[in-house]
Amino acid sequence: MRRLALGLALPLTLLPLLRAAVSFPQDPNTRQTFLERLSSAAIARSHLSVRYDSAYVRIPYPNGDVPTDTGVCTDEIIRSYRALGIDLQKEVHEDMQHSFSVYPNQRRWLLSHTDTNIDHRRVPNLRVFFSRKGESLPITSRREDYLPGELVTWDLGGNVPHIGIVVNKKSPDTGRYMVEHNIGTGPKVEDVLFSWKITGHYRYFGPASEAR
Repeated sequence: MRRLALGLALPLTLLPLLRAAVSFPQDPNTRQTFLERLSSAAIARSHLSVRYDSAYVRIPYPNGDVPTDTGVCTDEIIRSYRALGIDLQKEVHEDMQHSFSVYPNQRRWLLSHTDTNIDHRRVPNLRVFFSRKGESLPITSRREDYLPGELVTWDLGGNVPHIGIVVNKKSPDTGRYMVEHNIGTGPKVEDVLFSWKITGHYRYFGPASEAR
């Protein structure tokens, strides 16, 4: 069975060049409510049993998903957003159709076309998407700069990418907001924000039509 290739992260210096015009909700209360809802959706996932499985799976489009009892780190992001009515499979695919060359499919995986089964399940693709359609935030070593509902990507070492959602739970040991992620043992909320090299920090409020 073909395996899900996670691939290499794009250099941070390239990401500002890949941004596309997009509108965000301007009302601070609307923005904060959205981030709180995303955080809650991610925390709820930590109570589920999910077996880590990176197998390539053919899924429907749109709103397709691999079996609910399996998944990888990106599926935590996809499913948390889907709980808020946002289909990252559709959003990533549509942006890739319009701007295929800025995504790493061709360079990294030697693909000449989009693939709705897997494109949105690859961390490097999500990094490009969030930098284009969301807000790219500073990467710092200050815990207070990372807030619930924000997305963080890492290099685990050897150019192996990972992604998680900062949630509204603080570590009793460090006082940091913790992260919901799946690194191999299912969805967990853990104090791992600075456990690996951070490669990306984003907010994404959904497509412009829903950003209200």
